[in-house]
Amino acid sequence: MSDEKKSALSIDERDDGVAILWMDVPGESMNTLKEDFAQEFAEAFAHLETNANVKAVVFASGKKGSFIAGANIDMLARAKSAAEASELSRQGQKAMDRIEAFPKPVVAAIDGACLGGGLEVALACHGRVASSSRKTKLGLPESQLGLLPGAGGTQRCPELIGVQAALDLMLTGKQVDARKAKKLGLVDEVVPSAIVVEVAAKHAKKYAEEGVPKREVGLLEQLQDSSELTELALTKNPLGRKVLFDQARKKLHEKTRGNYPAQDRILDVVKIGLEKGRAAGLEAEATHFGELVMSPESAALRSIYFATQAMKKDSGVDDPEVKPREVSHVGMLGAGLMGAGIAYVTTALAKTPVRLKDRDADGVLSGLQYVRGIIDKRVQRKKMTPMDADELMLQTTGTVDYSGFHRCEVVIEAVFEDLELKRKMVKEVEAAGPEDVIFASNTSSLPIGEIAEASMHPETVIGMHYFSPVHKMPLLEIIVTEKTADWVTATCVELGKKQGKTVIVVGDGPGFYTTRILAPLMNEAAHILAEGAPIEEIDEAMLDFGFPVGPIKLTDEVGIDVGAKVGKVMQKAFGDRMTPPAGMEKLVADDRKGRKNGRGFYLYGDKKKGVDESVYGVLGVKPKPGALSAEEIAWRCTLQMVNEACLCFGQGILRSARDGDIGAIFGLGFPPFRGGPFRFVDAVGAREVVRKLQNFEKRVGPRFAPAPILLAMAEKNLTFHGENTVTPGEIPT
Repeated sequence: MSDEKKSALSIDERDDGVAILWMDVPGESMNTLKEDFAQEFAEAFAHLETNANVKAVVFASGKKGSFIAGANIDMLARAKSAAEASELSRQGQKAMDRIEAFPKPVVAAIDGACLGGGLEVALACHGRVASSSRKTKLGLPESQLGLLPGAGGTQRCPELIGVQAALDLMLTGKQVDARKAKKLGLVDEVVPSAIVVEVAAKHAKKYAEEGVPKREVGLLEQLQDSSELTELALTKNPLGRKVLFDQARKKLHEKTRGNYPAQDRILDVVKIGLEKGRAAGLEAEATHFGELVMSPESAALRSIYFATQAMKKDSGVDDPEVKPREVSHVGMLGAGLMGAGIAYVTTALAKTPVRLKDRDADGVLSGLQYVRGIIDKRVQRKKMTPMDADELMLQTTGTVDYSGFHRCEVVIEAVFEDLELKRKMVKEVEAAGPEDVIFASNTSSLPIGEIAEASMHPETVIGMHYFSPVHKMPLLEIIVTEKTADWVTATCVELGKKQGKTVIVVGDGPGFYTTRILAPLMNEAAHILAEGAPIEEIDEAMLDFGFPVGPIKLTDEVGIDVGAKVGKVMQKAFGDRMTPPAGMEKLVADDRKGRKNGRGFYLYGDKKKGVDESVYGVLGVKPKPGALSAEEIAWRCTLQMVNEACLCFGQGILRSARDGDIGAIFGLGFPPFRGGPFRFVDAVGAREVVRKLQNFEKRVGPRFAPAPILLAMAEKNLTFHGENTVTPGEIPT
């Protein structure tokens, strides 16, 4: 059957009456559910049902270390209406119903990624056995794409593991390992990968002989288990359900501010299923799935997914013949939080030894302790064994000199933001390292070209701008000068990918891309504060708009003194439009550095939480609640970032609008559901963006002058994405 049709499904019939239904999508590294999967499922199960020799079925993947990664997202883009998208959902539901209603027991043998539609397949089976492999992850991450599980997952998952646990999986999109899945009740047994199919076959054969066991917790067990008791109380009566869903929605909106409709629809659909039965729940699931597919939020979130997938194949250079060089050792200058964090991701993820250097033994020890702290947390969470932790720790060695640097093909510096110090590092590294050693600076604002002036080989000098905390923040911004060699860029991009980073490559200049576009947003927040808007109103407005943290709070987190230094670099480079309001320098004079010294815009320590009201006196500002609307605050701050991004695009700092969107989202927290600065412009419309900028330019000042490329786009009806697009570094005439 599979050979004739080149089907993704094939059947192996065993002598013991168990048939193995293998899924192996031709030409793909991972299994995904495509448009024709429902028909293929129907044919396969029709054959299995009529075969009298088959008593039970195991559903398994023919791809080692990968079960089913989910539905193929490309097919969603081909849906032209909500009705078409809803029909895709109904087809998926029909296929899952066929598995569940199959008269012979079906057991899923899960080894590797079992996500989205893949988990929905597993949920429809009568049993599930998972491998203990680290690659095995189970989850329903559809909400991260602005969608909900569309093949019955919103109904079967709560039925199997309870409403509260199911909502946690669906609303967050989190993935769990096999051990956690077993604890939740998602799988029945966890075994080594080598025997997962065989054990699943034993379960299937047993079910065929003895019947499929019902997973029902008795009343006595419920009374003995507080979580089960809570589940019983909250889901089995109307008042309890109202409390459960009201609390869930309140907690959800504290995080999403109502900006992500998929999570709200998940709550609605699960509730409908509980109150009106599965049939009503499935119909609601299909209807809302279709609506969400056509929503702008889902389109934006899916664009991020496609962008990150494409970037995995991007070498960072245009010449496909350029290949990265092998990196066997990495040198790290500076053992502070950034340096130690970079050392960790290099050893733990890139599997590359690191030589960590600081100016004295205390500094080295502090860095090594920081690395050990991250590793120990993984051990505590049972993500790593103590033995593996000790072996990993040995991959980072410390030094106060350049011993060992002769083996380091790449040396990354994360020392103080001082140009002369960094130039000194360049000379020392070139003296101690290999002849063609790559010197990468982690500076966040100093032009790489100015650092490279100290080099005998400026073509090997590059920027690698990480974000703090390094082991959590996903972005790496690589900065190239006009002299940076392509092989250097490709090598650093490859290293960044191995470190687990999403990598963008940008042109050199003050602030590069991310720091440069963040600076005017932060600056605008300071101007708004100077006009009398209360601190909490500024931050709340930006949170409501979709940013993860308000700009004033962020200033405290980054450090007021650090922000002041970067601000001076930006003002020197870009002039009046980056000039901060008068009085901000008083904060530094008052020794307010933010969270790190417990004195900033907000209160820290044992003090009462909230805004430190004394800061207004330092600034000479009298707060006027309601002086500016939340809408004006959000638009003024956001437009400053968006306009600066457009200036970067027009000046050729970016290689593509895609990179600019990803950089802003992953590095700065630009609202993902808005798709990034450039998709934001496309969604709002260049003409409307220009109109708003010009309005603020008249009312507030020339710092809102629209970027030339925006003016051209508004005039010629062009976009950043799609068909009639603009090109980086070119202003249409």
